[in-house]
Amino acid sequence: MTAHSHRGKFITFEGLDGCGKSTQLKKLAAALRSQGMNVVETREPGGTQTAEKIRELLLNSKTSPLAPNTELALMFAARVQHVEQVIAPAIAAGKIVLCDRFTDSSEAYQGGGRKLGSKPVLELNRILCGNLRPDLTILMDSDVAASVRRARRRNKAQSEKSAATDEGRFEKENQAFFSRVHHAYLAIAKREPHRVKLVDARGTIAHTHKKIWEVVQKALKLAK
Repeated sequence: MTAHSHRGKFITFEGLDGCGKSTQLKKLAAALRSQGMNVVETREPGGTQTAEKIRELLLNSKTSPLAPNTELALMFAARVQHVEQVIAPAIAAGKIVLCDRFTDSSEAYQGGGRKLGSKPVLELNRILCGNLRPDLTILMDSDVAASVRRARRRNKAQSEKSAATDEGRFEKENQAFFSRVHHAYLAIAKREPHRVKLVDARGTIAHTHKKIWEVVQKALKLAK
């Protein structure tokens, strides 16, 4: 029996742009490492050299309008590479993988926002990613308008610092688009309550982290 005979855990963070996912993922990673756990932090689209190039194409506001199915196909092209190269090997080695976005994002943004529906997203996940599902998904619920404002401010600041980090393509969408995304997320949480845990992210960073830590402790059966 090898030291890595136990399977790791796959935990994803979901929510609207600007809800604080990246901050909370880092805080959770630090908390888990303080318990002696081996943690891999990654993100989507991205996580590998190839997938980061696709991210640039998908998120850059200068990218010409993409057909919704093109957008979905590119998201999955990045995801397959990410699963093969990073996520699956880390889980197999017994590590805890924390990922900023996964297939739920495609279901919410392309399925809901772009009106493609859930079916093609779930089907692509089955065919291309071996139906890989997270063990736990933290869905950070936030106010639609406030999140979008925050994401726009952040992307503006980033692109002013460096023209290379323009990731504002989705933030150009209207309020109706983000409302559809939000509704799609809530529908996923309702459909899979055992996996998707809704966390109110409207409070302070510390308060939100405390709520997430409680959810993760329970899911991973960690000692209090």
